Amino acid sequence: MGKFEIKKDKSGQFRFNLKAGNHQVILSSEAYKTRASCDNGIESVRKNSKNDKMFERKTAKDGSPYFNLKSTNGQVIGSSEMYSSKSSMENGIASVVKNAPKATISDLS
Repeated sequence: MGKFEIKKDKSGQFRFNLKAGNHQVILSSEAYKTRASCDNGIESVRKNSKNDKMFERKTAKDGSPYFNLKSTNGQVIGSSEMYSSKSSMENGIASVVKNAPKATISDLS
């Protein structure tokens, strides 16, 4: 079972990580000024992860594949780590799809 972990960064803004059942981070959010905005971001992940078109598959300058999850307005909600292969990236996307809808929320802020 996955979970969203909410933390405050050094500047006092809220961020969340979506972790898979094995505790590995599979998606990291942008910074939010308020906890309410962070909660909205989590709900947006739950909603948009159901649509494969919302996953933007990218390649870093060093050739590493990664992905962004976007909302319906085109804003990036969260980003993945860098992967060693496209198949690993696709497994990461599948993990977000599987874990996000029912993930619990853990507030560590």
